[in-house]
Formats: sequence, structure tokens, C-alpha cells
Amino acid sequence: MEQLKQHFSDTEDLRFQQLIVHGQSCALSYLQPLIKPEIIQSTIMERLQDSGADGIEQLRVSFDARMSTDLHRIGACLLEGFCVLVMENESAALMLPAAQSHNRTIEEPKGEQIIKGSHVGFVESLETNISLLRNRMKSHRLKVNYLTIGSVTNTRVAMIYMDRIADSNVTAECVKRLHAIDLDYLYSAGNVDEMLEEHPFSPFPQTLQTERPDRAVSYLMEGKIAILVDGDPSVLILPITFLSFYQSPDDYNSRWIIGSFYRLIRMTSFILAICLPAIYIAIVSFHSEVLPIGILYSVKVSLTYVPLPPILEAFMMQIILELLKEAAIRLPGPIAQTIGIVGGLVIGTAVVEAQLVSHTMIVVIGLTAIASFVAPINEFGTSLRILGFPMMVAASMFGFFGISIMLMLIFIHLCKIETMGIPYFAPFGPYHGKQCWRDVFLRLPLWAVNKGAQSGEAGPMKRIAFGRWKRS
Repeated sequence: MEQLKQHFSDTEDLRFQQLIVHGQSCALSYLQPLIKPEIIQSTIMERLQDSGADGIEQLRVSFDARMSTDLHRIGACLLEGFCVLVMENESAALMLPAAQSHNRTIEEPKGEQIIKGSHVGFVESLETNISLLRNRMKSHRLKVNYLTIGSVTNTRVAMIYMDRIADSNVTAECVKRLHAIDLDYLYSAGNVDEMLEEHPFSPFPQTLQTERPDRAVSYLMEGKIAILVDGDPSVLILPITFLSFYQSPDDYNSRWIIGSFYRLIRMTSFILAICLPAIYIAIVSFHSEVLPIGILYSVKVSLTYVPLPPILEAFMMQIILELLKEAAIRLPGPIAQTIGIVGGLVIGTAVVEAQLVSHTMIVVIGLTAIASFVAPINEFGTSLRILGFPMMVAASMFGFFGISIMLMLIFIHLCKIETMGIPYFAPFGPYHGKQCWRDVFLRLPLWAVNKGAQSGEAGPMKRIAFGRWKRS
């Protein structure tokens, strides 16, 4: 008891209860905020008092308790919600689970809502999240590996993959990198993401974060790996490719024609989100001859009394858009709606009437914002808006030539980077013709995909053979 008090020095939530069990002096210790009082009083204490001489052994078997003589392990168990039973003349302590759970109810994630399909989302409990995956995938191939990261927080992390579907080299590399993480604290899956990414200066996310069990299961069936962090509802999926960020569960919950149509819309939004303001700046500054005379006249009239150059107009409106977006996220719901109305109507109208920004620029920035929000993963849409700034600078300096150069640099970068040896821009870099149309641009019918799988051309449902793109 004295050793435990010294191990948890200067803390007042460590409790000790001394008791006599059949003539033997015992003490029960626990951290009060972490345990459920009903388990201590009505279960453990009653069994200790009512049991016979072999009551301790019965308690150990019924609770599947742990025994240890290591003080650090005993302290770690106390921090996990165990109560520790120490007995006179016994060198080992008995650790009984009595943790109190504070889990919220399972509900649909607000950031990944869909029209059709399951409306279940991950929560903060690691065990609950793994059970959601197990309930959807009742297979002995589903493997779960636990590890602890953070020398201070001791956060539990689970790595999940499908045996014989996931590439063994990729899983081994992932295990190696997870064990190599050396942090004092681990708060969320974002910390793991930052430690695992190979290109930290790339604007594109190299892992996909999702709160949907159905989405995580689909990626597991593709041979990818899921990383779960205790206390965070987001699940990391890796290795990921660029085109995975434009695939939604709605694509597979609807008919293949509808799913393909919306997927093509999302692909188009990628170019619009990056290039639309830059194209407008290039046309106004250098290439006005590409517009029909009627549209050109309307654009020139709207720019007559605007004192700012187009590049400053675009920068100002983009920054205002980001400010409104951040304010809407941080504020409570009713106030956020008010901010949206004020920003969209009052500020937009006032800026145009003050002749600081043209009408056409308001339309262009609005379409750009909508195109960036089309991406099912919010983080990817933010990356696209960030890429729009250097694109606008290049367009203001060199016109269409600058846009072409920037697009070349972006696609060269996409073809160059890899995640755990998997090309990020697959199946375009390196190019695989058949893969580009099978569940990439178009969501083919399931019978067509399965037919291709039976003929040996591809795996079922989006499955990517990672080894095909591995470099020697």
C-alpha cells in the first residue's frame, strides 16, 4: 500500500479500503473517477465477504482477473479502471476489472452523412469500434493487433486488417512504423497520421480518416489497413490513393448509373475547385478574346469601377469565405446559420455595392466553394482550396501558361509520391488502362466487377492488387 501511495504521490483520488477476509488482512485500492461504485460494493465486496476459504481464487476466475508483482504494471492497471486487491503475506496483487464507461450513443457521423445506407458511426470507445467492425465482418481473417503509444498518456491503438487480402509487406511496414512512434502523448488519430505520413510537406492527405464502419469495412476488403485510437471516433485508413477521396458509400447504395454520374461530378469538381478562380483571373488579365462578345461586355462593365486587380479580389473573397466557414463551425447551430445568412447575403451584397469586388468574382468564388465541398472527405476539400492560392498567383503572372505549368507540377507531384510503397495516383501513375475504368471513374455493376474477378482481371469490388505497382 505504501508503494502504491508513493507511485501515485500527491493525488487524492486514490482510495484504499482495508478489510479482513476469513482472518486474512487485505486492502482494496482504486482510482475513484475511473471505477463503477456498484461493481466495488455489490459485486467484489460481497463476494469477498460471503465466499469461503477459496473465495479469492473464485473471484479471480469469475472476473478473469490479472495477477502481477510488478508495481508499474499494477499502476497501469489502476489507470485503466481496475481495482487492485493486495493481501498480507502475498507477493502478487490481484487486479479486477471495474471500469466505468462514459460512451455516447452510436449515431451517424455529422461530417459524413449519406442518403442511403447505414446510419451508424464510430464512437470514442476502442472496444465498441472494434465490435462494430466485427459485427459487419464476421470472418476469422479479420486480425486485430494492439499496441500502446505515448509514454505519458499510454494510449491504446489497434491495427486491423484482413489476412490473405492485405499485402503482407504493407502490414509489416505499418507495424514497424507504429512501433517506431516515440511520443509523450497521443490524443487523436491525427497524431498517428502526422507520424506515419511519408511526405509531410505535400498538400494532399496521405491517409483517409472516416467515422463510418461501412466505409472502413469496404476498405478492409480492398486490402487496406485500419488504425483505431482509443478516445477518437476517427479511423485511419492506409495506404490510400488519390481517387479514394472521391468515392462515397452512396455510390454503392444506389444503382450503378446514378453512382457513376455522381462520381463523375466529383471528379469534375476537383478541376473546378483548383482552377476556376485562376481561369477567371487569366481571362480578365490576359485572354479576354476567348469569351464571346456578349459575356465579355458584361464582365468588363462589372470591372469598370472596381479599384482592385482581379488577384486581390480573389484573395480577399477566398479569405472571407474561409473566415465564414471557420466561424460557422465554431459557433452554436442557430448562430452559425445566422452567420451563413449574413455572410452570404449581407456581406456579399455590400461588397459588390461598394464596388470592391465585381459581380462575376462573387459567382466564381461561390462556385469554387461549392466544388471544394463536393469531396466526401472534408480535409481533401480544404487541400484543394489551399492549392487554389498558388494557382491564382501563377494565372495573374502568366495567364493560361501559368495555369498549365501549375497543373503539370501538381500532377507530377501526384505521380511521384507513394504511401507505404503504393503509388498515390494509381491507377494513372503508373497507368493501367483497365483499372482506370473499373470502379474508378465509373461505378460498374456488381455483376460486371464479379465477372472480371472470375476471369482473373481484377478482384471483387474495388479491390486493388497492390503488388502490381510496386517498384523493384
